[in-house]
Amino acid sequence: MSDNSPVGKPIPIDVIEESLYEVRRKIYPRSVSGLFARWRFILVFATQLLFYGLPWVSWNGRQAVLFDLIQRKFYIFGLVLWPQDVIYLTLLLILSALALFLFTAIAGRLFCGYACPQTVYTEIFMWIERKVEGDRFARIRLDGEEWPWSFHKWRLKITKHFLWLLIAFWTGFTFIGYFTPIETLSAGILHLSLGPWQTFWLCFYSFATWGNAGFMREQVCKYMCPYARFQSVMVDKDTFLVTYDKVRGEPRGSRSKSADHTSLGLGDCVDCSICVQVCPTGIDIRDGLQYMCIGCGACIDACDQVMEKVDYPKGLIRYTTERAIEDKETNQSAIRHILRPRVLIYTAFITVLTAAFMISLLTRNPLRVDVMRDRGALAREVDGVRIENIYRIQIMNASENSMKVHVKASGLSGLRILDSQGNEITEIEVAPASNQLLPIKVSANIGDNEPGNYPIHFDVSADEMSGDKPTVRVRDEKSSFIIPR
Repeated sequence: MSDNSPVGKPIPIDVIEESLYEVRRKIYPRSVSGLFARWRFILVFATQLLFYGLPWVSWNGRQAVLFDLIQRKFYIFGLVLWPQDVIYLTLLLILSALALFLFTAIAGRLFCGYACPQTVYTEIFMWIERKVEGDRFARIRLDGEEWPWSFHKWRLKITKHFLWLLIAFWTGFTFIGYFTPIETLSAGILHLSLGPWQTFWLCFYSFATWGNAGFMREQVCKYMCPYARFQSVMVDKDTFLVTYDKVRGEPRGSRSKSADHTSLGLGDCVDCSICVQVCPTGIDIRDGLQYMCIGCGACIDACDQVMEKVDYPKGLIRYTTERAIEDKETNQSAIRHILRPRVLIYTAFITVLTAAFMISLLTRNPLRVDVMRDRGALAREVDGVRIENIYRIQIMNASENSMKVHVKASGLSGLRILDSQGNEITEIEVAPASNQLLPIKVSANIGDNEPGNYPIHFDVSADEMSGDKPTVRVRDEKSSFIIPR
């Protein structure tokens, strides 16, 4: 028991716990049509066409986009990235973060409302739910206690979850197909020969899609996504957000269509609550800016339809800025404030980093060479005429074309490069997107140089066989050569 109530009766503990923790209320979003609904459909279709279709695209006889973790190679069409190219991943992540900051400064959670995977799959699952169970009020009645479990209710629920699981499985399968060749993955599923890790991740991502888009939905956006929490520090009075025009809409209230609401002292809001019914996160946009709003614009479409029916101007709920509402500006005049310092700074950083990223990719040398002196093998005298040092040379071809590699050693007179059989190496052929680790010997004639530790250079050149004329790639690696006393 806790403190007594004002009338002297104790308040039960369970009532206090319920007041401290929000009890989840299932949200039944109403379907809506309009400009922003069409944009959501277009972006859902485009993102999923890209996501589901990209693993099936071929490039030079292989999967066009494949992040092969086992072979430690990332294939992105004609580009092959190795672990040594982690700088590109770093730049890409920085660019993504800056782009998110820029979009948020301009238009709030625009990414969340139209392209976020959570929003996209929730939209797909809700579309299936509406097709199977009906719109908002039909689903409320179906889930209500007044509708007992029957064959019809079981059929609807099983059909819905079957379709949900089918899409969830296909989504998990496609996602794994970006890390395992999708044709190999398909054959493994058909022949029930998937490995344990592939099976685990397939089940994990399928279950995550089914749970997040089918059950958790707005809870992910409101409580699990960190973006919802820190977006408030990136918006200001000139950020375009889904906004309710309180100046025009208040005081709200119902009235007949023929009534003169200005003479009744009412604003344009008829208090129909349809904007709340269509909201996927269940918020009331009329309460002002809220971190739970994902900026999808569903309430704009719904409110515009209501305004059209009662012959009021559209735009009671619209994308606009706080400054435009306060100063009663139009959106055309509010657009002039977009180019403010933070937007210009974000844009400048993105431009510079994008330029550096593209220049680095275009000028990237696909020939990688690493020479390691074998510290376990001492310099030795052979046949009384020459001194040999043992090295390991790793040659990496990061291109999609074969290379003919020529290696020379300089820094001392009479240096020659030999293979393990003692034959002089003149040319090494390296296959596309592969590397070779070769043991080599570097020899010098006895008496040509004084005993000591000498720095030497390995001059590596490669003819990349692309097109009619080979492209010459050059690398220079340093090492040391020991002549014993």
